[in-house]
Amino acid sequence: MYPAVIAVACEEDFTLSVAFENGEQGLLDMKPYLDIGVFRKISDPKVFETVHVSFDTIAWESGADLDPEFVYEKCRIT
Repeated sequence: MYPAVIAVACEEDFTLSVAFENGEQGLLDMKPYLDIGVFRKISDPKVFETVHVSFDTIAWESGADLDPEFVYEKCRIT
């Protein structure tokens, strides 16, 4: 079981600052994924900035979202 995302904020260069319910925080670099499928929609910085917490994970107004397991596994915990 992976911890739920409780907060997300945009940082520089398509990076997200993510806080988890277990108290951990991390950075998620989204640049490697911006040319893949639905994530092309968030390659525009204005669209990327619409990121928010949806249920237990990260989503964008464009309809793109991330699996919570992916978010936790790919975050560089700080």
